[in-house]
Amino acid sequence: MRRLLPYPAMAVAMLLLWLLLNDGVSVGGVLLGGALALAGCAVLAALRLPRAHLRRIAILPGLLRDVAIEVARSNNAVARLILRPPRERTHQPGFVRIPLDMRSPYGLAALACILTATPGTVWVDYDSSDGTMLLHVLDLIDREEWVRIVKDRWERRLMEVFE
Repeated sequence: MRRLLPYPAMAVAMLLLWLLLNDGVSVGGVLLGGALALAGCAVLAALRLPRAHLRRIAILPGLLRDVAIEVARSNNAVARLILRPPRERTHQPGFVRIPLDMRSPYGLAALACILTATPGTVWVDYDSSDGTMLLHVLDLIDREEWVRIVKDRWERRLMEVFE
């Protein structure tokens, strides 16, 4: 049974999402959604993803709260930056290379989501050979400050959860 359906919870989630997106339940919708869910699980099985090991789940609510606060704060800062008259805009976009200690693919994916969801920053590249990421910042004032922000505010906490 495990070969036919390697990720049963994911299959159910895909089927439910399919039915939700179709805004109704019909025999054809369930059959097509079931076929897509089976195909999606087969693709996931072919990828051979490593198992996720969550260590300290109690950290997650505080982390999610801080992400939401940071997204709201950054939205405000980027809006103020963009809404200034063009001659008053003094922001300096730039790139920062940040050395990361985290190696968990799930932790790195979560960090990429956090940084990209935060307005004004975009995860650009990750070099797995030396463990560095490249971050684009809309208003780059201090490179070292960005290294501290990423490592102290996000990476350290994600490492507690995923490593």
